[in-house]
Amino acid sequence: MSEDLQQIEAQKDIATNWVTSSRFFFYVTVFSLLALVVGNCSKVFSSGFKKPTVEVNTSSQYKPEYK
Repeated sequence: MSEDLQQIEAQKDIATNWVTSSRFFFYVTVFSLLALVVGNCSKVFSSGFKKPTVEVNTSSQYKPEYK
């Protein structure tokens, strides 16, 4: 009877059951990557792409103005 209990506990252990541990690590990896992508997308969406105002010389413009 006690031998059956030890076998059941061994099946639940992540170190001894390779299939369960690999499934667990797969789901953790998928969840982590998904959280990373969603977090980055929400950060880009909330902050937006801000165009900087750059000072350009008058002689370098599309229609240059010479002195």
